[in-house]
Amino acid sequence: MAMSRGRVEFYKEHYPAGTRICLDRMGDDPNPLPSGAKGTVSFVDDIGTVFVNFDCGRMLGVCPEVDSFHKISEQTESQEPKMSM
Repeated sequence: MAMSRGRVEFYKEHYPAGTRICLDRMGDDPNPLPSGAKGTVSFVDDIGTVFVNFDCGRMLGVCPEVDSFHKISEQTESQEPKMSM
């Protein structure tokens, strides 16, 4: 079943190039990345696949209707643990 035009536009708006994501789970990929893999969105195509350059060096298209992922912020990702004295 094809993704609706509105849903495709939603992903294009919410995951523009440069957005950082974290993979929660890959659905049916024969060589899946592990949960927690992080990467940077390259683009979203016209059928709603989110293409990501993962930090491990792989580029994969993640399908929002099959795979599970979420947006992460650069600020959250780059924060170092706070140390108390």
